[in-house]
Amino acid sequence: MTIATKPMKRVLSALCLATAPLALAAGAAPAAAQSVSAPEGTLQLATGRGRLVTVREPISDVFVAADGIADVTVRSPTQFWVFGKAPGETTVYAVTKGGKVAYSSNLRVGDNIDQIGMMLRTAMPDANITTTPMNGLMLLTGTVANPADAAEAERLAQAFVGEKTKVVSRLRTATPLQVNLQVKIAEVSRSFLKNIGANLKTRDTTGGFQFNVASGRDFGKIGSADVSNFPRLDASSLYGFPAGTLQLPFDTRRGQFVLPGTGSSYDFTGLKGSAQTALGLAGKLAGVDILGAIDLGETIGQVTTLAQPNLTALSGETASFLVGGEVPLVTQSGLGATNVQYKQYGVSLAYTPTVLADGRISLRVRPEVSQLSAAGAVVVQGTQIPALTTRRAETTIELGSGQSFMIAGLLRNDHDNQIEKAPGLGDLPVLGALFRSNGFRRQETELVIVVTPYLVKPVDANTIALPTDGYKTPSDVERVLLGQLESVTSGGDRRVKPSMAPAPAAAPSVGIASPAPTAAAPIQPVRRTTDKKAKGAAAPGFSN
Repeated sequence: MTIATKPMKRVLSALCLATAPLALAAGAAPAAAQSVSAPEGTLQLATGRGRLVTVREPISDVFVAADGIADVTVRSPTQFWVFGKAPGETTVYAVTKGGKVAYSSNLRVGDNIDQIGMMLRTAMPDANITTTPMNGLMLLTGTVANPADAAEAERLAQAFVGEKTKVVSRLRTATPLQVNLQVKIAEVSRSFLKNIGANLKTRDTTGGFQFNVASGRDFGKIGSADVSNFPRLDASSLYGFPAGTLQLPFDTRRGQFVLPGTGSSYDFTGLKGSAQTALGLAGKLAGVDILGAIDLGETIGQVTTLAQPNLTALSGETASFLVGGEVPLVTQSGLGATNVQYKQYGVSLAYTPTVLADGRISLRVRPEVSQLSAAGAVVVQGTQIPALTTRRAETTIELGSGQSFMIAGLLRNDHDNQIEKAPGLGDLPVLGALFRSNGFRRQETELVIVVTPYLVKPVDANTIALPTDGYKTPSDVERVLLGQLESVTSGGDRRVKPSMAPAPAAAPSVGIASPAPTAAAPIQPVRRTTDKKAKGAAAPGFSN
Protein backbone atom coordinates (compact mmCIF):
# COMPACT_ATOMS: atom_id res chain seq x y z
CA MET A 1 0.00 0.00 0.00
CA THR A 2 1.37 3.40 -1.03
CA ILE A 3 0.11 6.49 0.73
CA ALA A 4 0.77 9.88 -0.87
CA THR A 5 2.06 12.37 1.66
CA LYS A 6 2.07 16.12 1.18
CA PRO A 7 5.35 16.31 -0.87
CA MET A 8 4.19 13.47 -3.14
CA LYS A 9 1.06 15.39 -4.29
CA ARG A 10 2.94 17.76 -6.55
CA VAL A 11 4.97 14.86 -8.04
CA LEU A 12 1.86 12.90 -8.87
CA SER A 13 0.25 15.96 -10.48
CA ALA A 14 3.33 16.68 -12.61
CA LEU A 15 3.59 13.06 -13.68
CA CYS A 16 0.03 12.98 -14.87
CA LEU A 17 0.50 16.16 -16.91
CA ALA A 18 3.68 14.82 -18.53
CA THR A 19 2.29 11.44 -19.53
CA ALA A 20 -1.01 12.69 -20.95
CA PRO A 21 0.43 14.08 -24.23
CA LEU A 22 2.48 10.89 -24.74
CA ALA A 23 -0.60 8.72 -24.54
CA LEU A 24 -2.37 10.84 -27.14
CA ALA A 25 0.70 10.77 -29.44
CA ALA A 26 0.86 6.98 -29.29
CA GLY A 27 -2.44 6.78 -31.09
CA ALA A 28 -4.81 6.11 -28.19
CA ALA A 29 -8.43 7.05 -28.79
CA PRO A 30 -9.04 10.26 -26.79
CA ALA A 31 -12.79 9.81 -26.50
CA ALA A 32 -12.50 6.33 -25.03
CA ALA A 33 -9.53 7.04 -22.73
CA GLN A 34 -10.75 10.27 -21.05
CA SER A 35 -12.97 10.17 -17.95
CA VAL A 36 -13.99 13.20 -15.90
CA SER A 37 -15.16 12.79 -12.30
CA ALA A 38 -17.04 15.74 -10.77
CA PRO A 39 -17.07 16.35 -7.01
CA GLU A 40 -19.94 14.49 -5.37
CA GLY A 41 -20.54 16.71 -2.36
CA THR A 42 -19.69 19.90 -0.53
CA LEU A 43 -17.70 20.18 2.67
CA GLN A 44 -17.75 23.41 4.70
CA LEU A 45 -15.00 24.27 7.15
CA ALA A 46 -14.23 27.25 9.32
CA THR A 47 -10.78 28.79 9.14
CA GLY A 48 -8.44 26.92 11.47
CA ARG A 49 -10.85 24.02 11.89
CA GLY A 50 -10.44 20.43 10.64
CA ARG A 51 -12.57 17.46 9.71
CA LEU A 52 -11.76 13.73 9.73
CA VAL A 53 -12.80 11.95 6.53
CA THR A 54 -13.28 8.17 6.54
CA VAL A 55 -13.52 6.20 3.27
CA ARG A 56 -14.55 2.59 2.69
CA GLU A 57 -11.65 1.55 0.46
CA PRO A 58 -7.91 2.01 1.06
CA ILE A 59 -6.57 5.05 -0.77
CA SER A 60 -3.19 5.71 -2.27
CA ASP A 61 -3.37 9.39 -3.28
CA VAL A 62 -5.01 12.54 -1.83
CA PHE A 63 -5.19 15.71 -3.94
CA VAL A 64 -6.00 19.32 -2.89
CA ALA A 65 -6.34 21.82 -5.72
CA ALA A 66 -5.32 24.90 -3.70
CA ASP A 67 -3.10 24.15 -0.75
CA GLY A 68 -3.24 27.79 0.31
CA ILE A 69 -6.95 27.41 1.17
CA ALA A 70 -6.92 23.89 2.71
CA ASP A 71 -4.54 21.04 3.37
CA VAL A 72 -4.70 17.33 4.22
CA THR A 73 -2.89 14.95 6.54
CA VAL A 74 -3.16 11.16 6.01
CA ARG A 75 -3.85 9.23 9.20
CA SER A 76 -4.40 5.70 7.79
CA PRO A 77 -5.25 4.02 4.46
CA THR A 78 -8.97 4.75 5.09
CA GLN A 79 -8.79 8.07 7.01
CA PHE A 80 -7.31 11.50 6.41
CA TRP A 81 -7.65 14.96 7.98
CA VAL A 82 -8.84 18.05 6.08
CA PHE A 83 -8.31 21.45 7.69
CA GLY A 84 -9.01 25.00 6.49
CA LYS A 85 -6.25 27.56 6.21
CA ALA A 86 -7.81 30.62 4.50
CA PRO A 87 -11.27 31.63 3.21
CA GLY A 88 -11.99 30.35 -0.26
CA GLU A 89 -13.12 27.35 -2.32
CA THR A 90 -11.19 24.34 -3.61
CA THR A 91 -11.62 20.62 -4.33
CA VAL A 92 -10.41 17.48 -2.56
CA TYR A 93 -9.96 14.06 -4.24
CA ALA A 94 -8.90 10.72 -2.76
CA VAL A 95 -8.27 7.74 -5.13
CA THR A 96 -7.35 4.10 -4.66
CA LYS A 97 -4.28 2.38 -6.05
CA GLY A 98 -6.29 1.25 -9.08
CA GLY A 99 -7.38 4.85 -9.88
CA LYS A 100 -10.90 4.61 -8.47
CA VAL A 101 -12.21 7.78 -6.83
CA ALA A 102 -12.95 6.92 -3.21
CA TYR A 103 -13.82 10.45 -2.09
CA SER A 104 -14.45 13.78 -3.87
CA SER A 105 -15.86 17.01 -2.57
CA ASN A 106 -15.98 20.78 -3.03
CA LEU A 107 -14.37 22.39 -0.03
CA ARG A 108 -15.55 25.79 1.20
CA VAL A 109 -13.52 27.51 3.86
CA GLY A 110 -14.83 30.58 5.64
CA ASP A 111 -14.50 32.55 8.84
CA ASN A 112 -16.75 31.48 11.70
CA ILE A 113 -19.11 29.38 9.60
CA ASP A 114 -20.08 27.05 12.42
CA GLN A 115 -20.45 29.88 14.91
CA ILE A 116 -22.74 31.88 12.60
CA GLY A 117 -25.16 28.99 12.24
CA MET A 118 -25.10 28.31 15.96
CA MET A 119 -25.63 31.97 16.76
CA LEU A 120 -28.62 32.26 14.39
CA ARG A 121 -30.21 29.09 15.80
CA THR A 122 -29.81 30.48 19.31
CA ALA A 123 -31.18 33.94 18.49
CA MET A 124 -33.99 32.69 16.21
CA PRO A 125 -34.92 29.12 17.21
CA ASP A 126 -38.13 29.08 15.13
CA ALA A 127 -36.32 29.98 11.89
CA ASN A 128 -34.66 27.56 9.48
CA ILE A 129 -31.57 29.38 8.24
CA THR A 130 -28.58 27.91 6.39
CA THR A 131 -25.31 29.86 6.03
CA THR A 132 -23.11 29.25 2.96
CA PRO A 133 -19.81 31.07 2.25
CA MET A 134 -19.24 31.80 -1.44
CA ASN A 135 -16.28 33.75 -2.84
CA GLY A 136 -15.99 36.13 0.07
CA LEU A 137 -19.78 36.33 0.55
CA MET A 138 -22.02 34.85 3.19
CA LEU A 139 -25.28 33.56 1.70
CA LEU A 140 -28.31 33.13 3.96
CA THR A 141 -31.00 30.73 2.73
CA GLY A 142 -34.04 29.15 4.33
CA THR A 143 -37.38 30.29 5.72
CA VAL A 144 -38.42 32.72 8.44
CA ALA A 145 -41.76 33.75 9.91
CA ASN A 146 -41.91 37.31 8.55
CA PRO A 147 -39.76 39.94 6.78
CA ALA A 148 -38.71 41.42 10.12
CA ASP A 149 -37.01 38.11 11.05
CA ALA A 150 -35.19 38.10 7.70
CA ALA A 151 -33.87 41.60 8.30
CA GLU A 152 -32.82 40.66 11.83
CA ALA A 153 -30.97 37.54 10.63
CA GLU A 154 -29.10 39.56 8.01
CA ARG A 155 -28.15 42.20 10.58
CA LEU A 156 -26.89 39.61 13.09
CA ALA A 157 -24.86 37.76 10.45
CA GLN A 158 -23.28 40.98 9.18
CA ALA A 159 -22.32 42.01 12.69
CA PHE A 160 -20.77 38.58 13.30
CA VAL A 161 -18.62 38.27 10.14
CA GLY A 162 -17.57 41.92 10.12
CA GLU A 163 -17.60 44.57 7.44
CA LYS A 164 -15.09 42.81 5.15
CA THR A 165 -17.52 40.01 4.33
CA LYS A 166 -20.76 40.87 2.59
CA VAL A 167 -23.94 39.10 3.70
CA VAL A 168 -26.50 38.27 0.98
CA SER A 169 -29.95 37.24 2.19
CA ARG A 170 -32.23 34.99 0.17
CA LEU A 171 -34.55 34.16 3.04
CA ARG A 172 -38.24 33.62 2.37
CA THR A 173 -41.26 33.90 4.59
CA ALA A 174 -42.86 30.65 5.69
CA THR A 175 -46.39 31.88 4.92
CA PRO A 176 -47.40 34.28 2.10
CA LEU A 177 -47.82 37.88 3.25
CA GLN A 178 -51.23 39.39 2.66
CA VAL A 179 -52.00 43.10 2.70
CA ASN A 180 -55.41 44.53 3.48
CA LEU A 181 -55.97 48.04 2.14
CA GLN A 182 -58.56 50.42 3.54
CA VAL A 183 -59.32 53.50 1.44
CA LYS A 184 -61.47 56.38 2.66
CA ILE A 185 -62.80 58.82 0.07
CA ALA A 186 -64.63 61.68 1.78
CA GLU A 187 -66.15 64.60 -0.10
CA VAL A 188 -68.31 67.49 1.04
CA SER A 189 -69.79 69.89 -1.49
CA ARG A 190 -71.59 73.03 -0.32
CA SER A 191 -73.48 75.48 -2.54
CA PHE A 192 -74.96 78.90 -1.84
CA LEU A 193 -77.22 80.66 -4.34
CA LYS A 194 -78.85 84.07 -3.91
CA ASN A 195 -81.07 85.82 -6.49
CA ILE A 196 -82.74 89.23 -6.40
CA GLY A 197 -84.81 89.96 -9.49
CA ALA A 198 -87.27 92.68 -10.50
CA ASN A 199 -89.99 92.04 -13.13
CA LEU A 200 -92.21 94.80 -14.50
CA LYS A 201 -95.18 95.09 -16.87
CA THR A 202 -97.20 98.21 -17.81
CA ARG A 203 -100.29 98.97 -19.94
CA ASP A 204 -101.64 102.34 -21.04
CA THR A 205 -105.40 102.26 -21.55
CA THR A 206 -105.83 106.00 -22.19
CA GLY A 207 -106.74 107.21 -25.61
CA GLY A 208 -104.12 108.17 -28.13
CA PHE A 209 -100.51 107.12 -27.61
CA GLN A 210 -100.11 103.57 -26.23
CA PHE A 211 -97.16 102.73 -23.93
CA ASN A 212 -95.94 99.41 -22.56
CA VAL A 213 -92.82 98.23 -20.68
CA ALA A 214 -92.00 94.59 -19.89
CA SER A 215 -88.92 92.98 -18.34
CA GLY A 216 -88.01 89.73 -16.58
CA ARG A 217 -89.96 86.51 -16.58
CA ASP A 218 -93.63 86.03 -17.41
CA PHE A 219 -95.14 86.21 -13.95
CA GLY A 220 -98.70 87.41 -14.84
CA LYS A 221 -100.77 89.57 -17.13
CA ILE A 222 -102.88 92.75 -17.18
CA GLY A 223 -106.39 92.54 -18.59
CA SER A 224 -109.74 94.27 -18.55
CA ALA A 225 -112.07 93.87 -15.60
CA ASP A 226 -114.75 91.17 -15.94
CA VAL A 227 -118.14 92.89 -15.41
CA SER A 228 -120.32 90.02 -16.63
CA ASN A 229 -121.32 89.15 -13.09
CA PHE A 230 -122.05 92.74 -12.04
CA PRO A 231 -125.74 93.76 -11.82
CA ARG A 232 -126.80 96.27 -14.45
CA LEU A 233 -128.60 99.32 -12.99
CA ASP A 234 -130.08 102.51 -14.42
CA ALA A 235 -127.34 105.13 -14.76
CA SER A 236 -129.30 107.69 -16.86
CA SER A 237 -129.26 110.30 -14.13
CA LEU A 238 -125.45 110.36 -14.14
CA TYR A 239 -125.39 111.73 -17.67
CA GLY A 240 -128.67 113.77 -17.63
CA PHE A 241 -130.61 111.21 -19.64
CA PRO A 242 -134.24 110.35 -19.01
CA ALA A 243 -134.77 107.49 -16.60
CA GLY A 244 -134.43 104.05 -18.19
CA THR A 245 -132.28 105.34 -21.06
CA LEU A 246 -128.83 103.99 -19.91
CA GLN A 247 -127.95 100.87 -17.89
CA LEU A 248 -124.36 100.17 -16.71
CA PRO A 249 -122.69 97.46 -14.57
CA PHE A 250 -122.60 98.38 -10.92
CA ASP A 251 -119.68 97.35 -8.64
CA THR A 252 -121.29 96.66 -5.30
CA ARG A 253 -117.93 96.49 -3.48
CA ARG A 254 -116.89 99.99 -4.48
CA GLY A 255 -120.42 101.32 -4.77
CA GLN A 256 -120.03 102.86 -8.26
CA PHE A 257 -120.84 102.20 -11.87
CA VAL A 258 -118.20 100.70 -14.19
CA LEU A 259 -117.87 101.75 -17.79
CA PRO A 260 -117.24 98.83 -20.21
CA GLY A 261 -113.52 98.46 -21.08
CA THR A 262 -112.32 100.87 -18.40
CA GLY A 263 -111.68 98.46 -15.56
CA SER A 264 -108.39 96.59 -15.10
CA SER A 265 -107.65 93.10 -13.78
CA TYR A 266 -104.28 91.82 -12.62
CA ASP A 267 -103.31 88.15 -12.82
CA PHE A 268 -100.44 86.83 -10.64
CA THR A 269 -100.79 83.16 -11.52
CA GLY A 270 -97.24 83.11 -12.93
CA LEU A 271 -95.78 83.66 -9.46
CA LYS A 272 -96.71 80.10 -8.45
CA GLY A 273 -94.13 78.60 -10.81
CA SER A 274 -91.21 80.15 -8.98
CA ALA A 275 -89.27 78.24 -6.32
CA GLN A 276 -88.28 81.55 -4.80
CA THR A 277 -90.16 84.04 -2.68
CA ALA A 278 -92.05 86.44 -4.99
CA LEU A 279 -93.79 89.71 -4.08
CA GLY A 280 -96.55 90.91 -6.47
CA LEU A 281 -97.43 94.60 -6.89
CA ALA A 282 -100.24 96.04 -9.06
CA GLY A 283 -102.03 99.37 -9.51
CA LYS A 284 -102.46 102.49 -11.61
CA LEU A 285 -100.02 105.34 -11.87
CA ALA A 286 -100.89 108.37 -14.00
CA GLY A 287 -103.51 106.32 -15.86
CA VAL A 288 -101.05 103.53 -16.61
CA ASP A 289 -101.60 99.97 -15.32
CA ILE A 290 -98.48 98.66 -13.60
CA LEU A 291 -97.90 95.01 -12.71
CA GLY A 292 -94.66 94.13 -10.95
CA ALA A 293 -92.99 91.23 -9.13
CA ILE A 294 -89.87 91.06 -6.98
CA ASP A 295 -88.13 87.68 -6.64
CA LEU A 296 -86.11 87.04 -3.50
CA GLY A 297 -84.41 83.65 -3.55
CA GLU A 298 -81.70 82.00 -1.45
CA THR A 299 -80.73 78.34 -1.86
CA ILE A 300 -78.28 76.48 0.39
CA GLY A 301 -77.30 72.90 -0.40
CA GLN A 302 -74.81 70.35 0.90
CA VAL A 303 -73.85 66.99 -0.56
CA THR A 304 -71.71 64.53 1.43
CA THR A 305 -70.07 61.49 -0.15
CA LEU A 306 -68.19 58.81 1.81
CA ALA A 307 -66.80 55.70 0.12
CA GLN A 308 -64.68 53.20 2.06
CA PRO A 309 -63.57 50.28 -0.13
CA ASN A 310 -61.64 47.48 1.57
CA LEU A 311 -59.61 44.81 -0.26
CA THR A 312 -56.97 42.16 0.53
CA ALA A 313 -54.23 40.85 -1.79
CA LEU A 314 -51.00 38.86 -1.63
CA SER A 315 -47.72 40.71 -1.64
CA GLY A 316 -46.70 41.37 -5.23
CA GLU A 317 -50.14 40.61 -6.68
CA THR A 318 -52.69 43.11 -8.07
CA ALA A 319 -56.23 43.21 -6.70
CA SER A 320 -59.17 45.25 -7.98
CA PHE A 321 -62.92 45.47 -7.57
CA LEU A 322 -65.83 47.65 -8.69
CA VAL A 323 -69.10 48.48 -6.95
CA GLY A 324 -71.34 50.35 -9.36
CA GLY A 325 -72.49 49.65 -12.89
CA GLU A 326 -71.95 50.33 -16.57
CA VAL A 327 -73.57 53.03 -18.67
CA PRO A 328 -74.00 52.47 -22.44
CA LEU A 329 -72.32 54.91 -24.82
CA VAL A 330 -73.55 55.15 -28.40
CA THR A 331 -70.90 55.74 -31.09
CA GLN A 332 -71.10 56.05 -34.86
CA SER A 333 -68.81 54.14 -37.23
CA GLY A 334 -67.65 55.33 -40.63
CA LEU A 335 -70.39 53.45 -42.48
CA GLY A 336 -73.20 54.90 -40.38
CA ALA A 337 -73.55 51.87 -38.14
CA THR A 338 -74.31 52.42 -34.48
CA ASN A 339 -72.08 50.84 -31.85
CA VAL A 340 -72.73 50.59 -28.13
CA GLN A 341 -69.89 50.65 -25.64
CA TYR A 342 -70.16 50.43 -21.87
CA LYS A 343 -68.37 52.72 -19.43
CA GLN A 344 -67.92 51.61 -15.83
CA TYR A 345 -68.85 53.89 -12.96
CA GLY A 346 -69.12 53.60 -9.20
CA VAL A 347 -66.52 52.91 -6.50
CA SER A 348 -63.47 51.08 -7.84
CA LEU A 349 -60.09 50.23 -6.34
CA ALA A 350 -56.95 48.67 -7.80
CA TYR A 351 -53.68 48.29 -5.93
CA THR A 352 -50.46 46.26 -5.90
CA PRO A 353 -48.74 45.84 -2.50
CA THR A 354 -45.12 44.76 -2.07
CA VAL A 355 -43.91 43.91 1.43
CA LEU A 356 -40.30 44.98 1.92
CA ALA A 357 -37.67 43.26 4.05
CA ASP A 358 -38.12 45.61 7.01
CA GLY A 359 -41.89 45.09 7.14
CA ARG A 360 -42.77 48.29 5.32
CA ILE A 361 -45.20 48.18 2.41
CA SER A 362 -44.63 49.66 -1.04
CA LEU A 363 -48.08 50.38 -2.43
CA ARG A 364 -49.24 51.18 -5.94
CA VAL A 365 -52.83 52.31 -5.50
CA ARG A 366 -55.55 53.66 -7.82
CA PRO A 367 -58.88 54.55 -6.12
CA GLU A 368 -61.75 56.06 -8.09
CA VAL A 369 -65.29 57.27 -7.35
CA SER A 370 -67.54 58.21 -10.28
CA GLN A 371 -71.26 58.81 -10.66
CA LEU A 372 -73.74 59.75 -13.35
CA SER A 373 -74.46 63.43 -13.80
CA ALA A 374 -76.91 65.41 -15.90
CA ALA A 375 -74.39 68.26 -16.18
CA GLY A 376 -72.50 67.80 -19.41
CA ALA A 377 -74.89 65.19 -20.82
CA VAL A 378 -75.26 64.95 -24.61
CA VAL A 379 -78.12 63.86 -26.84
CA VAL A 380 -77.36 61.47 -29.69
CA GLN A 381 -80.23 60.52 -32.01
CA GLY A 382 -82.78 61.48 -29.42
CA THR A 383 -81.08 59.51 -26.65
CA GLN A 384 -79.57 61.41 -23.74
CA ILE A 385 -76.21 60.08 -22.64
CA PRO A 386 -75.32 61.16 -19.11
CA ALA A 387 -71.91 62.48 -18.14
CA LEU A 388 -69.67 61.11 -15.40
CA THR A 389 -68.22 63.06 -12.51
CA THR A 390 -65.01 61.32 -11.45
CA ARG A 391 -62.63 61.59 -8.50
CA ARG A 392 -59.53 59.53 -9.19
CA ALA A 393 -56.01 59.25 -7.79
CA GLU A 394 -53.06 57.05 -8.80
CA THR A 395 -49.73 57.02 -7.00
CA THR A 396 -47.04 54.89 -5.34
CA ILE A 397 -46.27 55.31 -1.64
CA GLU A 398 -44.36 53.47 1.08
CA LEU A 399 -45.58 53.15 4.66
CA GLY A 400 -45.81 50.72 7.55
CA SER A 401 -48.63 48.42 8.57
CA GLY A 402 -51.43 50.46 10.14
CA GLN A 403 -50.01 53.80 9.04
CA SER A 404 -52.09 56.17 6.91
CA PHE A 405 -51.35 58.56 4.10
CA MET A 406 -53.57 61.19 2.54
CA ILE A 407 -52.69 60.56 -1.10
CA ALA A 408 -55.03 63.19 -2.60
CA GLY A 409 -56.93 66.27 -1.55
CA LEU A 410 -58.95 69.01 -3.19
CA LEU A 411 -60.12 72.31 -1.75
CA ARG A 412 -62.07 74.42 -4.27
CA ASN A 413 -64.00 77.64 -3.78
CA ASP A 414 -65.87 79.12 -6.77
CA HIS A 415 -67.68 82.48 -6.78
CA ASP A 416 -70.00 83.72 -9.54
CA ASN A 417 -71.73 87.12 -9.55
CA GLN A 418 -74.07 88.02 -12.42
CA ILE A 419 -76.20 91.15 -13.08
CA GLU A 420 -78.91 91.48 -15.73
CA LYS A 421 -80.26 94.99 -16.37
CA ALA A 422 -81.84 97.29 -18.87
CA PRO A 423 -79.25 99.58 -20.49
CA GLY A 424 -79.28 103.02 -18.92
CA LEU A 425 -82.35 102.45 -16.77
CA GLY A 426 -80.59 99.83 -14.67
CA ASP A 427 -77.87 102.34 -13.72
CA LEU A 428 -80.24 104.82 -12.08
CA PRO A 429 -79.51 105.32 -8.35
CA VAL A 430 -82.84 104.19 -6.86
CA LEU A 431 -85.31 103.39 -9.62
CA GLY A 432 -82.63 101.35 -11.39
CA ALA A 433 -83.26 98.47 -9.01
CA LEU A 434 -86.58 97.91 -10.81
CA PHE A 435 -84.75 97.36 -14.10
CA ARG A 436 -82.00 94.92 -13.03
CA SER A 437 -81.59 91.48 -11.47
CA ASN A 438 -78.66 90.21 -9.43
CA GLY A 439 -77.52 86.62 -8.98
CA PHE A 440 -74.75 85.38 -6.70
CA ARG A 441 -73.47 81.79 -6.55
CA ARG A 442 -70.76 80.17 -4.40
CA GLN A 443 -69.63 76.55 -4.68
CA GLU A 444 -67.27 74.94 -2.15
CA THR A 445 -65.84 71.43 -2.51
CA GLU A 446 -63.54 69.54 -0.17
CA LEU A 447 -62.20 66.10 -1.11
CA VAL A 448 -59.81 63.84 0.84
CA ILE A 449 -58.50 60.34 -0.06
CA VAL A 450 -56.75 58.40 2.73
CA VAL A 451 -55.19 54.92 2.41
CA THR A 452 -54.22 52.57 5.27
CA PRO A 453 -52.59 49.15 4.61
CA TYR A 454 -52.45 46.30 7.12
CA LEU A 455 -50.44 43.08 7.18
CA VAL A 456 -53.13 40.50 7.90
CA LYS A 457 -53.50 36.78 8.49
CA PRO A 458 -56.51 34.50 7.97
CA VAL A 459 -58.89 34.08 10.91
CA ASP A 460 -61.30 31.38 11.95
CA ALA A 461 -64.54 31.42 10.00
CA ASN A 462 -66.61 31.42 13.19
CA THR A 463 -65.21 34.81 14.19
CA ILE A 464 -66.39 36.54 11.02
CA ALA A 465 -69.73 38.36 11.21
CA LEU A 466 -71.68 39.62 8.20
CA PRO A 467 -73.76 42.81 8.06
CA THR A 468 -76.86 40.65 7.66
CA ASP A 469 -76.18 38.58 10.79
CA GLY A 470 -77.89 41.09 13.04
CA TYR A 471 -81.12 41.17 11.00
CA LYS A 472 -84.18 39.35 12.29
CA THR A 473 -87.65 39.47 10.80
CA PRO A 474 -89.97 41.48 13.11
CA SER A 475 -92.97 39.84 14.66
CA ASP A 476 -96.51 40.97 13.99
CA VAL A 477 -96.53 42.97 17.22
CA GLU A 478 -93.25 44.73 16.39
CA ARG A 479 -94.29 45.42 12.82
CA VAL A 480 -97.90 46.52 13.33
CA LEU A 481 -97.97 48.06 16.80
CA LEU A 482 -94.38 49.31 17.14
CA GLY A 483 -93.73 50.11 13.47
CA GLN A 484 -90.36 48.36 13.41
CA LEU A 485 -88.71 47.14 10.22
CA GLU A 486 -86.55 44.57 12.03
CA SER A 487 -86.42 42.89 15.36
CA VAL A 488 -84.06 44.47 17.87
CA THR A 489 -81.08 42.24 18.66
CA SER A 490 -78.20 42.69 21.07
CA GLY A 491 -74.57 41.69 20.89
CA GLY A 492 -72.99 44.66 19.15
CA ASP A 493 -70.69 44.63 16.15
CA ARG A 494 -68.71 41.37 16.01
CA ARG A 495 -67.00 41.97 12.70
CA VAL A 496 -63.26 41.34 12.56
CA LYS A 497 -61.16 44.50 12.36
CA PRO A 498 -57.40 45.22 12.43
CA SER A 499 -56.13 45.44 16.01
CA MET A 500 -53.02 46.66 17.78
CA ALA A 501 -50.23 44.10 17.96
CA PRO A 502 -48.11 43.76 21.16
CA ALA A 503 -44.84 45.67 21.13
CA PRO A 504 -41.93 43.35 20.21
CA ALA A 505 -39.23 42.67 22.80
CA ALA A 506 -35.80 44.17 22.32
CA ALA A 507 -33.83 41.91 19.97
CA PRO A 508 -30.31 40.79 21.06
CA SER A 509 -27.47 42.58 19.36
CA VAL A 510 -24.17 41.01 18.31
CA GLY A 511 -21.17 43.08 17.43
CA ILE A 512 -22.21 46.49 16.11
CA ALA A 513 -25.02 48.00 18.13
CA SER A 514 -27.87 49.03 15.83
CA PRO A 515 -31.65 49.23 16.30
CA ALA A 516 -33.56 46.11 15.37
CA PRO A 517 -36.45 46.52 12.93
CA THR A 518 -39.89 46.31 14.43
CA ALA A 519 -42.14 43.41 13.58
CA ALA A 520 -44.56 43.93 10.69
CA ALA A 521 -47.75 43.43 12.69
CA PRO A 522 -51.25 44.85 12.26
CA ILE A 523 -51.67 48.18 13.96
CA GLN A 524 -54.97 49.72 14.96
CA PRO A 525 -55.65 53.11 13.36
CA VAL A 526 -55.12 55.99 15.75
CA ARG A 527 -58.39 57.54 16.84
CA ARG A 528 -58.67 61.16 15.92
CA THR A 529 -59.74 63.50 18.70
CA THR A 530 -60.95 67.00 18.17
CA ASP A 531 -59.82 69.65 20.61
CA LYS A 532 -61.05 73.11 19.80
CA LYS A 533 -58.72 74.58 22.43
CA ALA A 534 -55.61 73.19 20.77
CA LYS A 535 -53.68 75.87 18.97
CA GLY A 536 -51.75 75.43 15.78
CA ALA A 537 -53.48 72.18 14.79
CA ALA A 538 -53.97 71.89 11.04
CA ALA A 539 -57.51 70.95 10.03
CA PRO A 540 -59.06 70.74 6.57
CA GLY A 541 -61.99 72.94 5.67
CA PHE A 542 -62.94 76.48 4.73
CA SER A 543 -62.41 79.43 7.02
CA ASN A 544 -65.46 81.41 7.98
